[in-house]
Amino acid sequence: MNLQPRTIILPRAFLRKCHKSLFAKKIADSTGMVMTGGNLLMRTLIFRRLLLRSVLEPDEKFVGLLIPPLGGGVLANAAVTLCRRVAVNLNYTVSSEILNYCIEQCGIRHVLTSRKFMEKFDFKLNAKLVYLEDFRAQVTTADKLVAALDTYLLPAAILERWLGLDKIQPDDLFTIIFTSGSTGRPKGVMLSYSNVGSNSAAIEDILQLTGRDVVCGILPLFHSMGFTVGLWSVLGLDVKGAYHFSPLDAKVIGNLCQEHKVTIMVTTPTFLRSYVRRCAPEELSAMELVVTGAEKLPGDLLKAFEDKFGIRPMEGYGTTELSPIVSVNVPPNRAIGGDTTLARVGTVGKPIPGVRAKIISHETGEELGIGCSGMLLIKGPNVMQGYYKQPEQTAKVLRDGWYTTGDMAMLDAEGFIHITGRLSRFSKIGGEMVPHIHVEELLQRILSDEEEKLTVAVAAVPDQRKGERLIVFYLPTDKTPDQIVKELTATGLPNLWIPSPDSFFEVEQIPVLGTGKLDLQAIKELAKEKVSGGATAKQASTTLPRNS
Repeated sequence: MNLQPRTIILPRAFLRKCHKSLFAKKIADSTGMVMTGGNLLMRTLIFRRLLLRSVLEPDEKFVGLLIPPLGGGVLANAAVTLCRRVAVNLNYTVSSEILNYCIEQCGIRHVLTSRKFMEKFDFKLNAKLVYLEDFRAQVTTADKLVAALDTYLLPAAILERWLGLDKIQPDDLFTIIFTSGSTGRPKGVMLSYSNVGSNSAAIEDILQLTGRDVVCGILPLFHSMGFTVGLWSVLGLDVKGAYHFSPLDAKVIGNLCQEHKVTIMVTTPTFLRSYVRRCAPEELSAMELVVTGAEKLPGDLLKAFEDKFGIRPMEGYGTTELSPIVSVNVPPNRAIGGDTTLARVGTVGKPIPGVRAKIISHETGEELGIGCSGMLLIKGPNVMQGYYKQPEQTAKVLRDGWYTTGDMAMLDAEGFIHITGRLSRFSKIGGEMVPHIHVEELLQRILSDEEEKLTVAVAAVPDQRKGERLIVFYLPTDKTPDQIVKELTATGLPNLWIPSPDSFFEVEQIPVLGTGKLDLQAIKELAKEKVSGGATAKQASTTLPRNS
């Protein structure tokens, strides 16, 4: 694969793709809503007129959106962008305090949402809520007529100029996406049109996307993968989109995939497990590509999914700061010329066109050779502009165009990236780097036969004697900490890596974020609390706070 990097200005491409599919289905969702390219563009233009007329102020740059991935969320994002404003999709799995922090950071005055959606939450937000349902009564005959003429009679090039989209520069700010906050307060990642557009162009090229492809849009729009792939790649490429508001609803998603003949799904291993259990083979019979990210894809899950649905899930890798895609395994059925050398089990694939990866020592900064594990750095058109209003935080991770991912990895001779852990998930014990994830995997096998159920989490606290000490939180079990340690020792794990029995704490829940990732900040805080409070394993039964 020797593709040249390119970028797409996605709002401009959106107009052209809608014109190309004026009378063909472009998006659909689980509520039964279906829109052709013409319907979608016309309704977006009407929405744009209403926003400019009755909501947005002339100097208002950022607009908040608190909407799940359904047709309304697609329309709202597209309309805000065609208003030449910056859409900020807010994370509805966090607290009002965190949401208001994000709102304050961006100076958001209006948040677009729906009454039906807000009935499920008890948010108290420091911004004016604008309900999508209220717009229906404001639509005039003139709005419909003008939007229809613009959609069906005006050439895309003229419409582009009339909307001012021709003035968009590649480095202009497209969106701000807040990080998950798994390791602290969320940071606002500034992504340009070039950042997101280069990602869309790359996946179109390497995966050979065509008009027959249907993308399953189930990741939230506040997630960078949901924004780039589920939303704007659908709008700006020839593909169609089928949406549902929650990746957890396996039966609904199975029906959605069957009804709309979904060919591409991007998800996480956590969500994929429920599809293996609850979806029928015929529901995913049109599926050609399944890509997982955010966490390691276990071998048993890969085999179970392939055995049931006849398609092998592929691993990819990315971060919010990288728009988000860095690399992906490409199966032969999607590779140019049926190339069989673009996928390797146990890796997260090769970097996409235009993206470079290198490995350095996290202690000395020295670049390491092939097969050496160290800190993963990425450079390319997908690298963010920085963290909004946080130059010091930006300087910590961006240097000479290279983004420091915080993930430990190695490159093999063929250029595949092997993720070996996350630096924040390593402890330095007795001068040796100990990977939390590896210890967790072994403990998971010891404590549960249910691979899909998260039963253990490892954290660390300072230790005067060894530098750091591992702390283990686990769900109720018949095994004592002494028995667990004995079985862990029997795996051949180095003694330095094995937590002592008094470092085990039984809890009622393991905390996860809305994306299915471990809530590392909650785990870290609880570990500090337990150790400082002098708790022991026998007295530590606690409910961990959930951030989901």
